Amino acid sequence: MELAHSLLLNEEALAQITEAKRPVFIFEWLRFLDKVLVAANKTDVKEKQKKLVEQLTGLISSSPGPPTRKLLAKNLAALYSIGDTFTVFQTLDKCNDIIKSKDDTTAYLPTKLAAVACVGAFYEKMGRMLGSSFPETVNNLLKSLKSAESQGRSEILMSLQKVLNGLGGAAASCHRDIYKNARSLLTDRSMAVRCAVAKCLLELQNEAVFMWTAELENVATLCFKALENSNYGVRVAVSKLLGTVMATALIPKQATVMRQNVKRATLEEVLELMATGFLRGGSGFLKSGGEMLKVGGSVNREVRVGVTQAYVVFVTTLGEAVVNDANSENKSGAADVAASQHVMVCALQELGSLVQSLNATASPLIQEPSIGLLETVTSVLLHPSMAARLAAAWCLRCVAVALPFQLTPFLDRCAERLNNLKTSPEAVSGYSFAMAALLGGVHQCPLGIPHAKGKMVVSIAEDLLRTAAQNSRLSLQRTQAGWLLLGSLMTLGPSVVRYHLPKMLLLWRNVFPRSLKELEAEKARGDSFTWQVTLEGRAGALCAMRSFVAHCPELLTEDVIRKLMTPIECAMTMMSHIPSVIKAHGAHLKASAAMVRLRLYDILALLPPKTYEGSFNALLRELVAEFTLTDNSANTTTSLLRSLCHYDDSVLLGSWLQETDHKSIEDQLQPNSASGSGALEHDPSSIYLRIPAGEAVPGPLPLGVSVIDASVALFGVVFPHVSYKHRLQMLDHFAECVKQAKGVRQQAVQLNIFTAVLSALKGLAENKSTLGPEEVRKSALTLVMGALDNPNPILRCAAGEALGRMAQVVGEASFIARMAQYSFDKLKSARDVVSRTGHSLALGCLHRYVGGIGSGQHLKTSVSILLALAQDGTSPEVQTWSLHSLALIVDSSGPMYRGYVEPTLSLVLTLLLTVPPSHTEVHQCLGRCLGAIITTVGPELQGNGATISTIRSSCLVGCAITQDHSDSLVQAAAISCLQQLHMFAPRHVNLSSLVPSLCVHLCSSHLLLRRAAVACLRQLAQREAAEVCEYAMSLAKSAGDKENSGININPFAPGAGSRRDAHSRHQGVNITETGLEGVLFGMLDRETDRKLCSDIHDTLGHMLSSLAVENLSHWLMLCKDVLAASSDMSTAAPLGGGKDEESEKKDEMDDDTMFTTLGEEDKSKPSVAPRWATRVFAADCLCRVIMLCENANKAHFDLALARSARLKNPKNDFLVLHLSDLIRMAFMAATDHSNQLRMAGLQALEDIIKKFASVPEPEFPGHVILEQYQANVGAALRPAFSQDTPSDITAKACQVCSAWIGSGVVSDLNDLRRVHNLLVSSLDKVQAGKGSSSQLYRESATTMEKLAVLKAWAEVYVVAMKIKKEAETKPKRVLKSTEEDEDDFGTVNELPPDSLITLVQPELPALSRLWLAALKDYALLTLPAEFATQLPPDGGAFYTPETIDTARLHYRNSWAPILHAVALWLNSTGFNASETTEETAAAIPNSQKRATSIMLNQTPGTPSTTKSLPEINKDRMHLILGVSIQFLCSPRPEEPVEHVTSCLQALHTLLDSPCARIHIAEDQLLGVELLSVLHRLLLTWDPPSVQLLVTGVVQQIVRAAQDYLQEKRNTLNEDDTEEKENPLALGEGGESGGLVPGKSLVFAAMELLMFILVRHMPHLSSKVSDSPSHIAAKSHLSEESARLVAATVTILSDLPSLCSPAGCMTILPTILFLITRVLKETAVKSADNQVPPPVGAALQGIKTIVTLPTVKTDETQKQWTGLIRSTLASILEYSQPEASKPILDEVSILTAIALFLWSASTEIIGVQSLQNGCMNRFKSALNSCDPWVQAKCYQLLLSVFQHTNRALSTPYIHSLAPIMVEKLKAVERSPPNSNLELLAVQEGIKVLETLVALGEEQNRVQLLALLVPTLISYLLNENAFASASTASKDLHEFALQNLMHIGPLYPHAFKTVMGAAPELKTRLETAVRASQASKAKAAARQPPPTVHSTPTIKLKTSFF
Repeated sequence: MELAHSLLLNEEALAQITEAKRPVFIFEWLRFLDKVLVAANKTDVKEKQKKLVEQLTGLISSSPGPPTRKLLAKNLAALYSIGDTFTVFQTLDKCNDIIKSKDDTTAYLPTKLAAVACVGAFYEKMGRMLGSSFPETVNNLLKSLKSAESQGRSEILMSLQKVLNGLGGAAASCHRDIYKNARSLLTDRSMAVRCAVAKCLLELQNEAVFMWTAELENVATLCFKALENSNYGVRVAVSKLLGTVMATALIPKQATVMRQNVKRATLEEVLELMATGFLRGGSGFLKSGGEMLKVGGSVNREVRVGVTQAYVVFVTTLGEAVVNDANSENKSGAADVAASQHVMVCALQELGSLVQSLNATASPLIQEPSIGLLETVTSVLLHPSMAARLAAAWCLRCVAVALPFQLTPFLDRCAERLNNLKTSPEAVSGYSFAMAALLGGVHQCPLGIPHAKGKMVVSIAEDLLRTAAQNSRLSLQRTQAGWLLLGSLMTLGPSVVRYHLPKMLLLWRNVFPRSLKELEAEKARGDSFTWQVTLEGRAGALCAMRSFVAHCPELLTEDVIRKLMTPIECAMTMMSHIPSVIKAHGAHLKASAAMVRLRLYDILALLPPKTYEGSFNALLRELVAEFTLTDNSANTTTSLLRSLCHYDDSVLLGSWLQETDHKSIEDQLQPNSASGSGALEHDPSSIYLRIPAGEAVPGPLPLGVSVIDASVALFGVVFPHVSYKHRLQMLDHFAECVKQAKGVRQQAVQLNIFTAVLSALKGLAENKSTLGPEEVRKSALTLVMGALDNPNPILRCAAGEALGRMAQVVGEASFIARMAQYSFDKLKSARDVVSRTGHSLALGCLHRYVGGIGSGQHLKTSVSILLALAQDGTSPEVQTWSLHSLALIVDSSGPMYRGYVEPTLSLVLTLLLTVPPSHTEVHQCLGRCLGAIITTVGPELQGNGATISTIRSSCLVGCAITQDHSDSLVQAAAISCLQQLHMFAPRHVNLSSLVPSLCVHLCSSHLLLRRAAVACLRQLAQREAAEVCEYAMSLAKSAGDKENSGININPFAPGAGSRRDAHSRHQGVNITETGLEGVLFGMLDRETDRKLCSDIHDTLGHMLSSLAVENLSHWLMLCKDVLAASSDMSTAAPLGGGKDEESEKKDEMDDDTMFTTLGEEDKSKPSVAPRWATRVFAADCLCRVIMLCENANKAHFDLALARSARLKNPKNDFLVLHLSDLIRMAFMAATDHSNQLRMAGLQALEDIIKKFASVPEPEFPGHVILEQYQANVGAALRPAFSQDTPSDITAKACQVCSAWIGSGVVSDLNDLRRVHNLLVSSLDKVQAGKGSSSQLYRESATTMEKLAVLKAWAEVYVVAMKIKKEAETKPKRVLKSTEEDEDDFGTVNELPPDSLITLVQPELPALSRLWLAALKDYALLTLPAEFATQLPPDGGAFYTPETIDTARLHYRNSWAPILHAVALWLNSTGFNASETTEETAAAIPNSQKRATSIMLNQTPGTPSTTKSLPEINKDRMHLILGVSIQFLCSPRPEEPVEHVTSCLQALHTLLDSPCARIHIAEDQLLGVELLSVLHRLLLTWDPPSVQLLVTGVVQQIVRAAQDYLQEKRNTLNEDDTEEKENPLALGEGGESGGLVPGKSLVFAAMELLMFILVRHMPHLSSKVSDSPSHIAAKSHLSEESARLVAATVTILSDLPSLCSPAGCMTILPTILFLITRVLKETAVKSADNQVPPPVGAALQGIKTIVTLPTVKTDETQKQWTGLIRSTLASILEYSQPEASKPILDEVSILTAIALFLWSASTEIIGVQSLQNGCMNRFKSALNSCDPWVQAKCYQLLLSVFQHTNRALSTPYIHSLAPIMVEKLKAVERSPPNSNLELLAVQEGIKVLETLVALGEEQNRVQLLALLVPTLISYLLNENAFASASTASKDLHEFALQNLMHIGPLYPHAFKTVMGAAPELKTRLETAVRASQASKAKAAARQPPPTVHSTPTIKLKTSFF
């Protein structure tokens, strides 16, 4: 392939390859040329032009295929327009000669077609340059048009279109000729020709005025005729022509009107013409209106569908102009009810859809009195036509779903009118429809409706059913209405229905006879009317049951099912009696009877088949009779066949039409009897059911079809549960039925039977059961195989599908082999199209359902047969089916297909290059095959081997051909192939050409193509977002040049300059500076397809994730434009850093005027603002941008950093610089009409507050950057607290309030009050309780709002207490002097630290009660289901019993902060405050007093017995601990970590108070329980923050137990009159020392602590360190881990104090082992000599344990001694220096040793070996080269030497003092150089001095003789003093001071020493003299002291 990539065709290479590969080679060269010509150097092209023209014109006569000729023509034209043009006329003549040629053979045809294509391309590209030659060319083309066959006709017409396009008005002389010749072809046999004519005429009408003046009627008639028997493509093309011509006739184009005097048509004329087409088709212009819409008639359906599409084109082309002028009445006088009802239904459905899409933004429209929209809609509820009443009801449902606050008022209004107008049949029917519709819409409104409305509906329905019999005029309506209402009630779900279930069961039972006897008896009674009412009533009852089963599955207990089965079984029995009743009373009962059957089948399909298996026989008889049309003379067919066939077979069935934008009308043309005829009136119950996703209005099918559908579906459910015998009988019966029926009826019966069989096979597969023994299979196979040769393609399709599914459920190789062999034989012999297509599909389906493994042995045969069939050029149908099956086989075989890839691929390419493009289905299947092959080869495609390269380039060529096809489905297939290729071999897909082409498809008029393009972009954006956006922008740049970008892609778009491009959405892609992202945002507004929108969301999401942080301004601008809803780009100010003057001014404005002026500037342009859903998405994007920045760079949230980075590089962009825009966007969203947008805006605001709260404002130290936005935040929040705001928004706003108040941004109390007042007013609302009168939503909405308020207050209180606590623990600043304090920054205006608490304080009494009440509710609601009976019957303080399920969620969201707040309150004051009942009552609204009194354990009405304070506190403790333990037992993984931390902090706070400590210590099991729950929590929650909190709580529990035990011991000591019990023996372990797991607090604590230690230091546990997965390397503990380990060790060392002596002995070995190990692991030397927290804790722990008072009893003495000795021994052992270990911190080890020496008695430690060990450690420390170690060693020795126990210290003094003296003497030789070394010397001297002091009087001289000379040796003489280092000077001073101090202390001894050594004396005297002299000098230099010294420079700036 690479050889094809040259400017000139490589003819040698071409000659060397095989004949078969040449077309591909040539195509590849042309593709290369197409790319390179545009980019090449003009001179290069001109040099080679002659040769190139030769090569290209030579190709014309080489019979090129369709894609090749298209490219060839394009290249020739491009070559001439780039190079010289002088030979162009020669080439043109050459082409004309070929076209004139008389050779009509098929072999010459491709050459002719190529010549025609070239002519078209020349004129299109060069237009008027060729002006002189055009009449000849046109005549030539028109002449050959007459004799050409269909391919030629299409090609010529396409060329003519291009000629017209290129010449514009210059071709006027030929316009008439072209028109005359072309118009007759509009009714051509070939659909492709009709399309081509339509496109040619569309081009013509741009310039040919006569088409829309004189010829207007003729054009219209022609179009109507063209639509008869048309296909989809023709309808689209012709409707475009018709609509455009009509629009032009009405409003002509400016340019043409200027040239000629044109008579304009009027709107009446135009509409009359189009109406004629709709009503009369192409047959004639009769004006009688009477039988205007008679069904049937002569009008072909395709015409009506086409004309409908033309209306759409007409209106969109005209844009606004038509809307102002559309008031023409229907003058024919035929405005009878039938016609008006259709108009009304249509209008109401459109209105409903419009309001629903506008959502809450429609509220002004609905509430505008002058429009009176609701009154108008409601008035239709009384219309005589049922269809109109239903449509009005549906419209009301749409309004209520869009504006949920209207739902309850609507319901009330309808109920009231229904009661008032009980006697009007229309009113009963209409208002019950409306109520049912509204109830059905409740599930779309998250806030629901008040519970009482359910009761209201039940009473109305009961009343209607009760009174139905009273008045025969109303019986039918009342019966239907009553059951309809009950059915709709069921959609409210179990929480409502639960309360009415007993009544419902009773009603159902009473509708049906009680016994068989009664059933028999009723046959004889009644007339036709009573029977009709009875049947309608029973149908209604069954319908309500079905609704119950579908919507309340939780209530379906076995008991309820048993009760339901009674009426259902009765209904089944009744079925068999109905025929005789109908016989007796007339056929008009048939419909009612069918309705009963429909309802019965529907409900049975929802129940488990086991429940009615007793009635299978009777039921199956009914079902089979139903779909085999036994009692049905009409040939009704089911509508389910399509949905049961495989989705991928749509290409065979044409059902892809269901996925076009024209779906709604194209459905009319689908072949089965029901399609497109769905309407509400066919089944009123659909008004309350949920509609399938993606449908606008429910469209139940006509009753006859629905019953058959239901029977087929139920058959599929029951079949797997039926015995084989019955299966066989039924299958045989089916064959018999097919045989009996004839003609059309046979087709219908067969269709129904096949659908049922497919349904049954599907059921078997889902149940994983088999089909049955041989005879059942045989019977089924006969049935299926017979249909593979059926002329109806749908049946063939179904038969293939059934065969595949049979193979799946039989699952035996021999069976599969038999089926495959049968089809092989058929295909080898058969010649007819029908059996070839049927059996080739059978092979595909076999492979599809059995998979590659099961059908492997048939693969070779299947592939070779299908490849052969695919080459059958005579029948495109055979090609389509065989290629489709081939694609199925490739898909299912996977890697097993690898061997057949090359032949398949080469066939696919050959066909792509030769099959005419008009056979679009073949091309679609080729595209599918190509995609399947790419998937099969898969990741191999990345390889570089020769074969793989060939496969890859073949795939790319295939993609290129399909991409260039004119059909949108083929293009969509090409895109998905490229998408697969990109997935497996991304390097080889050229994004620079793919992305622009995808962007062009984004505005295609074909939904499937837009879907494919977006799906592909989504995948590309996931990996290469930046490239995608860049290439899309390149499209915007080249958009100016129409030639080289396929921008104006619509093949039949009006000329590029035509004015109406602006209106039609599907013209060019309009990429502006907002890039592809902007286009996608725009699409979100227009597209309604769910899949498409979700892909757009994903694509934008991927782009955002990879690009937003780098390109902040751009993305924020995008979001801002969408949110600001301002259509004008220029008005949005550039996003700059810092703040401009204008925004400064804005900040000074008051809240309320903020931003109101936004977007006012551009009111002049009528443009549509983005839809609310798009804006919500933009607000979500905003939050995502903030999150992405958070993970990117600190500077995004630091103004100072951001500014400095900006200075370094102006391109740098940071989020913090856009803060004003962020706030503005959040503000705009939060104050919008749309509720969803308000939620998103508040969420964004909360994110902004949380992320930016602590960002300082560099210019005003002490202030934060958010402060300047107080007004905006206040203004954004205020509307959310207004009376009519929905609860969920108010709840969200409360959260934002608490975030704002707690963020500490605002330091001025008065400013805070703005937001604080919002919370205060809400709290008042909580206390007052909303009156039930105004309630619009479910009670749990009120619960949500109240809890949100309480939660917000709780959060504020928690922050306030935290600030207060921090302020108390901070050391008070010492006021230096008043003046100085003034200038200290930020203190003047700073809040006193407890100011926030002053805001909360006044509300605390009320709040604390409400909080406790909420916690009680929560505690009750979290009880397991089995305690449901214990819940208070009237609900709690904030929830009602009916809405328990939804209320739970709200409590779950808010309990944690409330718990924390309650704990804080109790800890600070609460335990001393009793709650009197009156106060509680005051805090809680009236309606709930009763409930509260129950919670306070009082029966209403009895005088309250006030509890004592301790009892109340006990209850509160139980409540808080209960809630915490219940939650911490198993927090769900999705629970926010804040809940866990809040809960732990609450426990910690609680245990600060003495009351709580006593409570938890008294009941030891409580503590144990809490510890084990905390242990569980640690197993599942990892964050260190949680672990730290847990250790804090554990410590509190242990301390509480310690205090309690101490108290007990003290009281025992006081009562120590008789020696009964040793107080020390109290504590765990008692006398024996045993700890019982589960009962022992100590054991529980140790388990938990051990877990934490091992988690952070795995090698502590031998289990962990021995396991193979453990890595030996010890990592350094992180700071958090170190803190945790320290906390753990501290608690461990506290545990022994909780035990008795015996208990201590049990746990101490473990505890000491752990502590020493921690010491060993963590005592590692650090550079800065810091002691790590674990070491400090371990040392402290050792001290605590060694000094334990409790253990010194006689029994344990020995054991204790052993323990302490071994601990010391192991510490000594650890400290042996080893090469491998990190350097031990000797100081910590020495400290530990010293701790033992201080604390333990000599008897324990005085053992020789230990003593030696200790001394060695000290010796090595003294000799250490690290002065820090020496200094510390001296300090520790000092404490050892001073030990009171002389026996202990003496050996150490003897052993270590000499070494010390030596060390200190040596200092003279090497004086200290650093402060550390100096410190060591000073510490050493201190020890010596202490020794002197400790010595006896008689030894003192000797001791001083050691000390004094050493000190004197440190003194420097005067000369040396000047040059000495600072350390030496300091030492000199130190020695001098000490000598002066020692002299007077021991005068006698001092003199003796001095006398003995005169040289010492002189040195000392010299030093003293020098010192005194220097002091005198210093005093002389200093000025007299001043009064006070303040800094001379004062800071004048105060920033406040």
